[in-house]
Amino acid sequence: MTALMNTNLDVIILAAGLGTRMKSATIKILHRAAGRPIIDYVLDLAGQVSDRPPIMVVGHQREAVQASVGGRARFAIQESQKGTGHAVLQAAEILEKESSTGRQVLILSGDVPLTYPETLQQLIDEHQRSQNALTLLTMKPADPGMYGRVVRDAGGAVIRIVEAKDATDEEKKIGEVNAGIYVFDSAHLFGNLRNLSTNNSQGEYYLTDLLALLRDSGHRIGAIVASDPIEALGVNSRAELATVEGEIQRRVVTKLMSDGVTFRNPATVVIDSTVSIGNDSVVYPYVTIEGATTIGSRCVIEPGVHLINATVGDDVHLKTGTVAEDALIENEASIGPYAHLRPGTRLGRHVKIGNFVETKKSIFGEGAKASHLAYIGDAEVGADVNIGAGTITCNYDGVNKHKTVLEDGVFIGSDTQLVAPVRVGKGAYVGAGSTITKDVPAGALALSRTPQRIIAGWAARKREDRSKEKTK
Repeated sequence: MTALMNTNLDVIILAAGLGTRMKSATIKILHRAAGRPIIDYVLDLAGQVSDRPPIMVVGHQREAVQASVGGRARFAIQESQKGTGHAVLQAAEILEKESSTGRQVLILSGDVPLTYPETLQQLIDEHQRSQNALTLLTMKPADPGMYGRVVRDAGGAVIRIVEAKDATDEEKKIGEVNAGIYVFDSAHLFGNLRNLSTNNSQGEYYLTDLLALLRDSGHRIGAIVASDPIEALGVNSRAELATVEGEIQRRVVTKLMSDGVTFRNPATVVIDSTVSIGNDSVVYPYVTIEGATTIGSRCVIEPGVHLINATVGDDVHLKTGTVAEDALIENEASIGPYAHLRPGTRLGRHVKIGNFVETKKSIFGEGAKASHLAYIGDAEVGADVNIGAGTITCNYDGVNKHKTVLEDGVFIGSDTQLVAPVRVGKGAYVGAGSTITKDVPAGALALSRTPQRIIAGWAARKREDRSKEKTK
């Protein structure tokens, strides 16, 4: 999305609250939605509307928050949480030192990640056009719940905001509520913050009490209503987190479809906002794609596939039930069904990994195949190697991991155990049912079978003996 970049705008993000209704040891803004902490989406918004790093007001678990955010923001500390007005005052002290008078100040909540930058720009434009001292975003949700009610006069002007806990029964019937997003002129913000009182049920400094102070001083208060209430949904519970994630997922899928990706049933997939998929790829139902996964063009992702931080090339077919984590799959490979690619797997072009094959920390050269029922761990598999069913690399001796090397063109028969460290030379064959404990030279055949014996008539004599035992 194109950055809107207002050059006369400072952004304050309120992010000090713990979020007790989450019932979590983790502060709510660090809970993840579609692969990223909630606060990341708010920081994205700030970066799209202002050319200056935002100021985040932090309190609870501030070390963890600062570590997560890093250099994306400046920080103000709210040692004790005394309300939204008190929180903004901590940031105002930084802005005053920077001689930010004459600028506008946008105030966002760190737990409100779904607002569109266009909505914020509309709010900023309205503030400038109307020459308001304060312009706020409101919404009309189906259930106003615990949101502060917006009280207007007969002419539609905003008079005040009443917090739900302080509202009368009549005020609680108001359907328009405060979305918690504001634009102030800095000249009307900083000084008035110090005039707030704690004369309310919570004993806190409410930022919304500035409305009355500004109106009493003869200043204009404006508001615009968000077109969709979900833009102002805050995350205060697990249920709201699920709603937010669902909306982000919807937006992610919509964007991917607009980029040329086909979804057979968009409502059934789980795809992180950090994922990229190339055009003309097809994603089937019940697919989960997480983390920094990238998928190329013209791929087919069948039902039940789960990818985590995987890199997938072009024209790759991932069949039903395949799981891959921290794996690289190059162009035109075919994987699954029910394959498991563990971390460190690197598959070259045209590789085939079939049903119930598990790989770990293994490199497969171009055209190599392990078509079914195999475990290949800590291995280097050359080009055009064929690994038969039931083959395993015995890579762990109880203390250390050891490497198996299969050079180009090797053929491994079914039910083979390759006891590492071991190397099978270029073009060599290993017969089915072998246990290989020593290196195999290039072009050789290795066998370790017990010699087969045939005892003629044995089965008939056995049946006769059993019949005699039954008649005793």
